[in-house]
Amino acid sequence: MSQLVTGDAVVLGLQPARLPSRLMALVIDLVVVVGGYLLLSVVLLSTVLSLGTATADAVGVALLLLVLVGVPIAVETLSKGRSLGKLVFGLRVVRVDGGPVRFRHALVRGAVGFVEILLTAGSVACIASLVSAEGRRLGDVFGGTLVVRERLPVTAAAPLPPPPPWIAGEFAQLDLSRVPDQLWLAARQLLGRLGQLDQGVAWSMSARLANDVMASVGVPAPQGMPPAAYLAALVAERQRREAARVFGGQPVQPAPPAVQAPWPPVQAAPVEAVHRREIPERPGEAPRAGGFTPPA
Repeated sequence: MSQLVTGDAVVLGLQPARLPSRLMALVIDLVVVVGGYLLLSVVLLSTVLSLGTATADAVGVALLLLVLVGVPIAVETLSKGRSLGKLVFGLRVVRVDGGPVRFRHALVRGAVGFVEILLTAGSVACIASLVSAEGRRLGDVFGGTLVVRERLPVTAAAPLPPPPPWIAGEFAQLDLSRVPDQLWLAARQLLGRLGQLDQGVAWSMSARLANDVMASVGVPAPQGMPPAAYLAALVAERQRREAARVFGGQPVQPAPPAVQAPWPPVQAAPVEAVHRREIPERPGEAPRAGGFTPPA
């Protein structure tokens, strides 16, 4: 079974949809959308035809863009990536990090899809899906999305380790928008597999990811904080913000920590100082400036 693997050799628990299932789902979507477009065209054009040819042409172009481009974008945005055809075949459009798509992703997919599917009779989309290892068409590549299968056998997934309770609220004010989705994905998958890895390998991978995340955030980690705890705290904070955004309302600020942290609060530092850090390869190496130091 094909699976997505990140650049950090961490397996992503999603199975990309292949061309046959995507093609059948697309046929259902096209039948509905094109059928609705033709029906509305007959009704509207017969109504405005008496107003002149120019008016009829303008209405036809507007109807073309509204139905064939606007409707798929609206459906994917409101349904979080599940059109009628994808719902029938158990498919869903997601971001490359596994999160739900938003309007900007659906907009890019819809705009590019109008060209590669409708204007080229689907030939460009088929070729791109066959070439891509994940079956992504051009709209997925430019939009940062992929189509995955939802109906998979249920397997027991290792839960993410919770962050230490005494650092609750430590990262509530950090700007996490500059961290790439690939780093979030790698961190989340690594945290779920820490118990399966050798201690030295787990520390090395955690340190590498934590330093990359820290460089993107632009603020150093609290002194003495283990890299795995740092990653767990940031992933939990991001999930808290995503939940608040999905379910509405303002993000609830966590309560102050009940236990005094064994390290000082996070202090702002120049981004250049963070980027100058070097990552130790193994826990036994000497600590280097700016990065995570091995445990004593």
